[in-house]
Amino acid sequence: MMMLNQTDVTPASFILNGIPGLEDMHVWISLPFCSMYVVAVVGNCGLLYLIRYEDALHRPMYYFLAMLFITGLFISSSTIPKALSIFWFHFKEISFDGCLIQMFFVHTLTGMESGVLMLMALDRYVAICYPLHYSTILTNPVIAKAGLSTFLRGVLLIIPFTFLIKRLPYCRGNIIPHTYCDHMSVAKLSCGNIKVNVIYGLMVALLIGGFDILCITVSYTMILRAVVSLSSADARQKAFSTCTAHICSIVFSYSPAFFSFFSHRFGGHRIPSSCHIIVANIYLLLPPTMNPVVYGVKTKQIRDCVIRILSGSKYIKPHSI
Repeated sequence: MMMLNQTDVTPASFILNGIPGLEDMHVWISLPFCSMYVVAVVGNCGLLYLIRYEDALHRPMYYFLAMLFITGLFISSSTIPKALSIFWFHFKEISFDGCLIQMFFVHTLTGMESGVLMLMALDRYVAICYPLHYSTILTNPVIAKAGLSTFLRGVLLIIPFTFLIKRLPYCRGNIIPHTYCDHMSVAKLSCGNIKVNVIYGLMVALLIGGFDILCITVSYTMILRAVVSLSSADARQKAFSTCTAHICSIVFSYSPAFFSFFSHRFGGHRIPSSCHIIVANIYLLLPPTMNPVVYGVKTKQIRDCVIRILSGSKYIKPHSI
């Protein structure tokens, strides 16, 4: 009996069930997922190549953009290939350790993405409020330290999730109604006390998401005050235009997150679980898909570099940020 109980405590593997209730539509659902993933991979890799090899883009704003593109590329690659294998080939099984690894990367990378968006808001604040000191404040060492701090923050806060999951006994089966492993989806399979998991999850959400949103809000409040005080309408328009792409990225990143957060807590019984799962996938896939498109269209210097490469021109004078 003791051996049986011990075997049932930790399953060897989990079954990712895709999107429950929509199994007959998995192939059709996979089409936009696959299309968005292809756009994300091609777009992020293309702009990373551009930033790497174009001297005109070796500036602080584009270094932060490179961090955002790298993070988005890894986020989408950590979940979408597995989701597509579920939709297309019914490869639903994932080992217990593989599930923990996927969970760690998903939460760490989403936390880092939020941190990079916060750093980009601070970058816009310095560029608009202190334009003469922009290059002296945001030096390469400062940018490297900021990026490393954001990464380490995510790693150090997410690592405890793996230990909190491993300590739990699992006697409610091993079927996860999701396309990827996330912290609460796995914890809900446990027959143990998950109160610590819930409290720590909320604490991490506040330490990462809450702090980043606060910094973004304060930065844009200061930016708005500085822009409104400009006497020239053209200067105000130019200052606002430098923030347009970043604001779009914020909307793409946080809107699905807010919907998922509030719907789980205030509308969980009225909204189908399939809707929650689709939104959770959009939360991970939409920003990596749209960020390269938005920055490629809205950022003049990137457009100039693309045009120069396509036309074979030798040089286009860099524009000011």
